[in-house]
Amino acid sequence: MANSPQAKKRARQNERRAAINKARRSRIRTYLRKAEEAIASGDQEAAKAALRDVQPELMRGVTKGVLHKNTVARKMSRLSARVKALGA
Repeated sequence: MANSPQAKKRARQNERRAAINKARRSRIRTYLRKAEEAIASGDQEAAKAALRDVQPELMRGVTKGVLHKNTVARKMSRLSARVKALGA
């Protein structure tokens, strides 16, 4: 257990940051799920709208350090390819 004042403070900070990151990850997953559901419905317009909504959330996850930028690039690439395929 943390004994020094500095270690105790770090433990408090880590707890706070973990809660914030958990909420942020959950929010990103919600947007991703909405995009997946829009793609599954087959409605390209709804899928495009969902894709536009999810992109800034994913990018925010990168800037806040919750997700790696290559992970987000891969997810966006795959999502946009699937949305594009709906129109074909």
